[in-house]
Amino acid sequence: MTEINRRTVLAAGAGLGGLPFTRARAQAANTIKIALLCDFSGTYRDVTGPNELACVRQAAAEFANRGFNIEVTFADNQNRADVGSNIARTWFDRDGVDCLVDGGASSVALAVNDVVREKNKVYVNSSSATSDLTGRACSPNLVHWTYDTYMLAKSTGGATVRAGGDSWYFITADYAFGHALERDTANFVRQAGGRVLGQVRTPFPGTSDFSSFLLQAQTSRAKVIGLANAGSDTINCIKQAAEFGLTRRGIKLASLLMFMPDVHSLGLEATQGLICTETFYWDLNDRTRAFTNRVRANLQPNVPLCMNHAGGYASVLHYLKAVADMGVAQAKANGAEVVARMKAMPCDDDCFGPGSIRQDGRKLHPAYLFEVKSPAESRGQYDYYKLLQTTAGNDAFRPMAEGNCSLVRS
Repeated sequence: MTEINRRTVLAAGAGLGGLPFTRARAQAANTIKIALLCDFSGTYRDVTGPNELACVRQAAAEFANRGFNIEVTFADNQNRADVGSNIARTWFDRDGVDCLVDGGASSVALAVNDVVREKNKVYVNSSSATSDLTGRACSPNLVHWTYDTYMLAKSTGGATVRAGGDSWYFITADYAFGHALERDTANFVRQAGGRVLGQVRTPFPGTSDFSSFLLQAQTSRAKVIGLANAGSDTINCIKQAAEFGLTRRGIKLASLLMFMPDVHSLGLEATQGLICTETFYWDLNDRTRAFTNRVRANLQPNVPLCMNHAGGYASVLHYLKAVADMGVAQAKANGAEVVARMKAMPCDDDCFGPGSIRQDGRKLHPAYLFEVKSPAESRGQYDYYKLLQTTAGNDAFRPMAEGNCSLVRS
């Protein structure tokens, strides 16, 4: 646990039992408790995990000395919905957590979302991709910050079809995130005049050998193999596809969700020319570079920042602004009111720039289509992306009327 400000640190070191009862009670009443739930040991560790924790702590540190205390804690969801929802319930019932950050895998996020709404706390989600969080599963207690499957499908899938990749076969991680990404991308492929020739579902987590799935995709004679997965699953698919020589046979790999740590793990020699979409890149502009410099010392060695990490920082910073605006007591009493205040306030931070939060909880900001540089083009550490296209926030994400969110007034 990280306690932000000297008085809270001293209290934690002494133990609340050593404080006078009234002082301990007053301190607890003036403390906002933030808890990060994501993958710290499995498939998505590098794209969430320790680097996201460092970014959440950075937001808390930047908001210190504003008249209230901030505590940050975290837990590993093990990419399991039952584990995640049990941790969330314990945090709210026993530990007095006010705001749950992220959730990780989409199946975990959907389960946690129900618990947060039941307990009337605040849920700011950074790395879960399913667009259902602002659709059928929308909640007055939720802000979905960084990206979703609809945006990824529109930015990456549609562009590939227009470039000639008009027949697709999907290799899909068999859980909520993979299903949603395949569904949304397939819709854009068909809308653009393409065809979906088939799909195969791969067990998640625990799959490392994708050879049989790649051979099924090759047999379909599809021009594009869509990888509806992430993290080490994506990395293994790309490595094994290269071993089979699929790209040399003219088959294009479309990585529908790829992060900077994935590119780094594979290396530019293997990933050069790949197209992917992120909403944050450390070297995008002066503000993203300034943020990266502030948090750099606390990041994992040899793991670059990606949009999930940045989303943890930005969503927590905006939450704390809302708490300061409405007061700690009111913020602790009613999570839905805090989220309503977050929606009413304009967003602006060094990672995503100006933006807004819609009625359905969808955070709007630009989406960036990048191409991975070749080794010869890269100028130094983590200089991996070149910008191809920018999609404005209002265009990048699903129209609110199409999401069937119960919060949306017609």
